[in-house]
Amino acid sequence: MPDEMIWNKFFDIDLILSELQIDDKIKDLVEIGSGYGTFTIPASKKIKGKLYAYDIENEMIEKLKNKIENQKIENIVITHRDILTQTTGLQDNSIDYVMLFNILHHDSPSDFFNEAHRILKPNGKIGIIHWRSDITTPRGPELTIRPKPEQIIEWIDNTKFLVTKNPFLLEPYHYGLLITKI
Repeated sequence: MPDEMIWNKFFDIDLILSELQIDDKIKDLVEIGSGYGTFTIPASKKIKGKLYAYDIENEMIEKLKNKIENQKIENIVITHRDILTQTTGLQDNSIDYVMLFNILHHDSPSDFFNEAHRILKPNGKIGIIHWRSDITTPRGPELTIRPKPEQIIEWIDNTKFLVTKNPFLLEPYHYGLLITKI
């Protein structure tokens, strides 16, 4: 990860949360790969319930813990966990929304969708953003492993999910889409 000040300049956070419908209609939300908390903290202020933030890196967990303690945010639950080997540990059908932001370049993206499907309530949503693969960007994974929007749509099991907002640009470096559990 680059320096946090540089990292945060890559995103229009308010626009992304708005376009992906993260608002007060959501009770509980899961973020897989919380990193610095770039989206965690702003999203926690928009939802009604708890935000469950997961990351595999201890350093990111500690940075986020310090931020929420300093800002006295009480609705974020931080967990150091590899959800691909341990799941989230949350109950089936218990969550309204899952954020999969800049994470689907992983070797097994279907595992993220399977866990999201398990924990999402019926009509629960998955918001996805990823680095664009059609341009060079100042950060992000190698262009060759970045999923294209059409690849993500192919990965989605249409017996479990419906694309409710087709891929759209989030200038300058990202795109997003929204899917809903059937």
